[in-house]
Amino acid sequence: MQLIRYPSPNFGDRRGDGPVDMLVLHYTDMVSAQEALDRLCDPAAEVSAHYLIDEDGRVYQMVDEDKRAWHAGVSFWRGCRDVNSRSIGIELANPGHLNGYRPFPSAQMESLARLCRSILSRHPIEQRNVIAHSDVAPGRKKDPGELFQWRWLSKEGVGRWPELVRASDRDLIGSLAEIGYCVDDEAAAIEAFQRHYRPDAITGEADEETRLLAAGLLETL
Repeated sequence: MQLIRYPSPNFGDRRGDGPVDMLVLHYTDMVSAQEALDRLCDPAAEVSAHYLIDEDGRVYQMVDEDKRAWHAGVSFWRGCRDVNSRSIGIELANPGHLNGYRPFPSAQMESLARLCRSILSRHPIEQRNVIAHSDVAPGRKKDPGELFQWRWLSKEGVGRWPELVRASDRDLIGSLAEIGYCVDDEAAAIEAFQRHYRPDAITGEADEETRLLAAGLLETL
C-alpha cells in the first residue's frame, strides 16, 4: 500500500513502557481532507493522527507509528487513561455531524481495511481494541459515528462484531465496563456502545437488546 508522507509537527514520545495495543478510528469533522490535513499539521492546533484516509482512498501518513500522536484527548479504555501513548490513530475524511455527515465511500473503507490489517500485523493489538473515538470518550465524541461500517470491517478481519445472544444474566453496565468503557456516566457509555454496535437505535437507555448485544460481544472477546 502506497502512503503519502504529510508530516505533522504535532507528536511526542510515547509515555511509559506499555505496548501499542489500541487502534482508534476517527472522522475529521471538517469539510475537506485538505482542511483536515492543514489543521492536523498546524502547531497551534496541537492535534494530529498517525494517518488520514481521504474519501477517494488516498492514505496520508502524518506521524510515525513509534511516536505519540495527539488524537484521542481525554480518554479511557480498559483501565488506560493515556490512550494516545498506547494507540495508533486513523482519521477518515468526513464532514461529521456538524458539517453534513455522510456515509463513508467504498474506496475509503477498502483503504482503511488494508491499512488496519497492516497495522495489526506490526503491533500486539487485540481485535477488541479496534475502537471508535466515541468508545474512548463517551459523551464527548461521536466519531466515526453511526454511519461507519463496523460490521463490514469486522468481516474484513478488523475488529469484533457481536451477535445478539438469546439469553444472558449479565448486567449491562458491568458488561460495558468489562468490554473496556468508562462507565462513570452510564447513559453516555450506553450511547457510545449503541453508536458502535446498534447504530439504528441510539437511545442511551439500558434496554434488553443492548444488554444482550453487550453480552454477545463479550462472548467474542
